[in-house]
Amino acid sequence: MPSMKTAVMTYRQALAKAGSDYRLERMLDAGELHKIERGAYSTIAHPDPLVIAHVLYPDAVITMDSALYAYGLTDVIPDKVHLATSRRSTRISRSDYQQYFTEDALLDPGAIEVERDEGPVRVYNRERMLVEVMRRQAKLPLDYYKEIINSYRRVAHDLDMRLVEDYIDLFKKRDFMFDILQREVL
Repeated sequence: MPSMKTAVMTYRQALAKAGSDYRLERMLDAGELHKIERGAYSTIAHPDPLVIAHVLYPDAVITMDSALYAYGLTDVIPDKVHLATSRRSTRISRSDYQQYFTEDALLDPGAIEVERDEGPVRVYNRERMLVEVMRRQAKLPLDYYKEIINSYRRVAHDLDMRLVEDYIDLFKKRDFMFDILQREVL
């Protein structure tokens, strides 16, 4: 059952809240619940897209533009929800989602669950996001990359650099990323 703070829920959670299919339909008709999309219901009309993503894809991790915006490291509002998923996951064919297939061993390190206003979200921590930005440096627009790196410079004293180094060690381009960390962030 969702917590009192959880506004977004699965069909099963909505059914449990209502008690029966009939009462669920009545709650929808009365505006007490809103069907956001197939499998996702909410107590509010326009819930947080990150919370919806967590309800629909609970094993995925919010990453890249979505996580960077959520942490306040950029003021660019993402036009898609960015999710890291296992390589074995089904392809997400929604146009409002950007999917990053990730090796299973690399999916969970740095993934944390944070509580947002409308429910929980599984997202990479700031240290893992720094590594993700360094990994994808060549694919990011230069101005966007510079904005993010400048944001990381401002919060570098709050980061656990040993944790950043541990995450870097998980990847093949570790020397390249250590160089970026030393040259551009610290």
